[in-house]
Amino acid sequence: MRIALRKMGNSSGVIIPKPLLAQIGALGGSEIDMTVENDRIVLQAIKAGRREGWAEASQAIFEGGDEALVWPEFGNEGVQAFS
Repeated sequence: MRIALRKMGNSSGVIIPKPLLAQIGALGGSEIDMTVENDRIVLQAIKAGRREGWAEASQAIFEGGDEALVWPEFGNEGVQAFS
């Protein structure tokens, strides 16, 4: 696939088609790792940890005052822990 290099200020850039991003497991707007190997530019998706960002997301929910249960009828009252 050939694409044009676009001038962006003092730099240049390319538009990466969505299907190519999907092949490396990246989404538009996500961060990727870029290196040069054997005279080639290599882009690699940065794999986040399974629960990375959960603490920040739950803190943002708490600070936003939106900590109510989505399905109140499935609360934890009366639930017994497994032993």
